[in-house]
This record gives sequence, C-alpha cells and structure tokens, in this order.
Amino acid sequence: MTPAMSRPFLKMNGLGNDFVVVEARSQPFAPSAAEVRAIADRERGIGCDQLIVLEPATTEADIRVRFWNADGEEITACGNGSRCVAWLVMEATGRDAAVLEVGDRLLRTQRAGEGLVSVDMGEPGLDWTDIPLDEPMDTRGIELQVGPIDAPLLHTPGCVSMGNPHVVFFVEDADIAPVREVGPMIEHHRLFPQGVNVGFAQIKARDRIRLRVWERGAGLTKACGTGACAALVASVRRGLTDRTARLELDGGDLTIEWRASDNHVIMTGAASLDYSGTLP
Repeated sequence: MTPAMSRPFLKMNGLGNDFVVVEARSQPFAPSAAEVRAIADRERGIGCDQLIVLEPATTEADIRVRFWNADGEEITACGNGSRCVAWLVMEATGRDAAVLEVGDRLLRTQRAGEGLVSVDMGEPGLDWTDIPLDEPMDTRGIELQVGPIDAPLLHTPGCVSMGNPHVVFFVEDADIAPVREVGPMIEHHRLFPQGVNVGFAQIKARDRIRLRVWERGAGLTKACGTGACAALVASVRRGLTDRTARLELDGGDLTIEWRASDNHVIMTGAASLDYSGTLP
C-alpha cells in the first residue's frame, strides 16, 4: 500500500451502514487485508462496516468502485455503499445521474429527491449456481434448518444473489430473531462455499418488510442494501409481498422494487456524508 500518512478519507453512511471512502483515482491505494481491518477497527482505527476505494473507470462509467468488508475481504457488491458513491459523483458533477463500475457490472444511479439516490442493482441471481450453493436446490426455499429436526426454530430460507450471496429466513418477529446467534453459524455453513449474508425478514404487509441482516464479514449492521433487495425478491418468489415494498431496517427505510418489465431490482434510499479526515 502507498503510505497512508496524509491520505484523506470521507466517512459516509447509508442508513447507519457506515463506510470509509478513499479517493484513489490519482494515487493508487491497494490495502492489504490487515490494513483494511486496522482502518475498520472501531476502537483503534476509524471504524466502519466497509472500506470503499474510488478508482479510474475502465469503461464508460464515471468511476470504478471497490469494496472491502471489515474483516479484510474484498467483496463484489454493496448497495448502501453504491448509493453513497453515486451521491458523491452527482454532487461533484452537478448531474442527476451517475454510472458506477463495480466488478464486472455497471450500476446506473439517479437522484430520487433531497439526499435520496436510486440504484439499478440489475437482475437477481436465482439459480443455485448463482448464489452459489454447495449442491443443487430450489432457491425459493432451500433445505436448511436451525434447531430440532421435529421443531426447527428457523427453516426453508430463500436464496438470492445480488452480486453477493444472500439467504433469507422468514420470521414472526425480526426484532427478537436470533441474529447474533444464528448469523455467524449460517454465514460459514458448508452449503455456502463463498460464505453468505443472512437476512431475517418479517412480513408486516404486502408492501412492508421488517429486516435485520448479519452481513458476511461485517456482522450485524444497521442496514444492508443488497440484503434488502434480496429479501424483497425472496418474498415475492414465495408470494408473500407485491413487487414493491418498504424495507424497515435498524438504520431506516429503503424502498425496493423488483421491476416486472426487465427483472431489475431498484433500490432507493438516503446517503449521508458524516465527516472528512486523514488516515492515521
């Protein structure tokens, strides 16, 4: 990594899902896993759920975006982080739209009101190989349960890929769901060779879902954008909700639409700039 001294960063959040954002278009920034963990450490570093690095685009996009989880692993999708970067680009250019290059995908974004950004997250991956799973299963409801065989606490979750893997359990009450107890166990379950984000979704109405997410590599966060997208898709596939719903997360609400016209998932929510600083 190039010397971190005097390198500026922005601290941002999307519904409390917080990020350290580093500009690397003029000076490369390639942190090691240990350096990511040091930056993300909430006691000795800056503290964040994910590190975001902005690089020159290699396509027609405005900017290339890379994400690392707090555990130091680079990931290929982050919905709330994408919204924050899109807001930065639109503020810098004065335009009401921006295109982000994330991995091998282009995410098209636009303003959706004061402090609000919509991101076209593309089509969800629904085949077992898309997640991926360790063996073939119907991803509407996979063969997985937590608790006694004859009286499982949780069972038959849905699986969706939003560029990263998600499993969604449907629960009676998300506020008392065993997120901290079950999340880490399922995150590393053998069925998910790349690990998995674990959602706990409570259907409150055809257009309202309460959601909490144990994020792969980050733990319980206040919000997970791709998790909200996955929960809506999993709910629609089970006939539990309509194709547009408000997702209630610990940090605030997201509006998610799974568009019938092109099968794309549209995520709309807030993006906030907290403060700027210099990497220690």
